[in-house]
Amino acid sequence: MPDEIPTPDEVWQLMLHVVGTRDLWKRRITERTGLPFSRVKILRTLRSGALPLKELAAAAAMDPPAATVAVNDLEERGFVLRTVDPENRRSKMVSITALGLETLTDALATHDPAPEPFAALADTELMTLRELLRKLDR
Repeated sequence: MPDEIPTPDEVWQLMLHVVGTRDLWKRRITERTGLPFSRVKILRTLRSGALPLKELAAAAAMDPPAATVAVNDLEERGFVLRTVDPENRRSKMVSITALGLETLTDALATHDPAPEPFAALADTELMTLRELLRKLDR
């Protein structure tokens, strides 16, 4: 029924269906930077500060062995730096370098066009949607 109050899960599923996976944007970033998107995800995670490798893996939604391989690659390219954690000498801290930050900034500048259904919305509908999303983003 159209007048039924939707559940948050129903609205979320509809939104995911409209928005999609952003695969095209991810492919464009990979083409632009020469990095697999998983590497860009690690750089984006490190943007807010250094993390121990184990925490970085969790924050980037990767298993620790995959994160280690990715960090090794990023370190070889000069995008991250691994240092000994001063609080736990057995642990390594991973931080983003200036080159890594520059690469990340370039990657995130990749245009990510709105899905086609957004173009069909009237200006007032776009304004309403923007306000709702801003409210959710707080």
